[in-house]
Amino acid sequence: MKKGVLLVNLGSPDTPNPKDVKRYLDEFLMDERVIDLPYVLRAILVKGIVLNTRPKKSAEAYSKIWWEEGSPLIVLSERLQEKIDQFTSVPIALAMRYGSMSIENGLKELDEQGVDEVLLIPLYPQFAMATTETIVVLAEELRKSMFPHMSFTQMPPFYNHPDYIRVLSESIKESLEGKDYEHLLFSYHGVPKRHIRKSDITNGHCKMNGICCETPSPAHQFCYSHQCKEVTRLVGEYLEMEDGTYSTTFQSRLGFDPWLTPYTDRTIERMGLGGTKKLAIATPAFVSDCLETLEEIAMEGEEIFHEVGGKEFHVIPCLNTREDWVKVLSRWIDEWALATPVAVEA
Repeated sequence: MKKGVLLVNLGSPDTPNPKDVKRYLDEFLMDERVIDLPYVLRAILVKGIVLNTRPKKSAEAYSKIWWEEGSPLIVLSERLQEKIDQFTSVPIALAMRYGSMSIENGLKELDEQGVDEVLLIPLYPQFAMATTETIVVLAEELRKSMFPHMSFTQMPPFYNHPDYIRVLSESIKESLEGKDYEHLLFSYHGVPKRHIRKSDITNGHCKMNGICCETPSPAHQFCYSHQCKEVTRLVGEYLEMEDGTYSTTFQSRLGFDPWLTPYTDRTIERMGLGGTKKLAIATPAFVSDCLETLEEIAMEGEEIFHEVGGKEFHVIPCLNTREDWVKVLSRWIDEWALATPVAVEA
């Protein structure tokens, strides 16, 4: 069997034009693992309400962060693929869960190179229904219908892998070197609380009470809330940060259902009103900078902070194409491809 790798990230509109943004949002929000309502209710919400109001606003946001080469998320993901390809011994393809760079096209690219054993790498450190699960489910549907000769191996969430924690921690340390800050926020993309309960394989551990995430359980294998908080804890330990100088928040909520708390925007506002003048923020739910980091945090978040009296707002870049991150991913890939550890200094 010939092995190959499919890297998969979220996706992006082809352009910041409202028509392209609307097409992208339609595909994204109609995913039953993103908005987990019955189809009819989901269609009424998305097609009847959201797509009549949100595309123009989202297009304006994309326009603010759009690069000459295209969507930052796509460009950075392509650069990551190119760099990994220099270190690995197997074909590397790139796909997006939503948009024109489809998983189907990524699998076709590998198939044309004779690949029949695929390592599927969702580029998300933590598991979530709306990220990892939807990628794996769609990829398996495509395998059964179009690529039955292929076999898949899924890379598990790497939120607590020592290599990932080391690289993430070092990136934060380097970004904050020489900077005077009072508090470090770890802001993760939010999800509805019901997603956490739906992912509870024990059907009872998740109480959303602030205690269950810290109580050992098999449920943590699929608990986004626990995995986010664990990243914060492990990075805090690695960097020997003092209690009270860092915390976890969640961003990007949509609609009126209860989402994971505390909310990032309200926390930024509260801290500014409370006298915090220098705030730093990291976004470890993403490995590549995107709309949620470049516009929602670096622009909207900073504006909120300044409006309530904050002075310095420092956003830590995602891992993007850091050399140590590229080498770690490359080593993981070669360990799978060769079935024996490969020493790659990171």
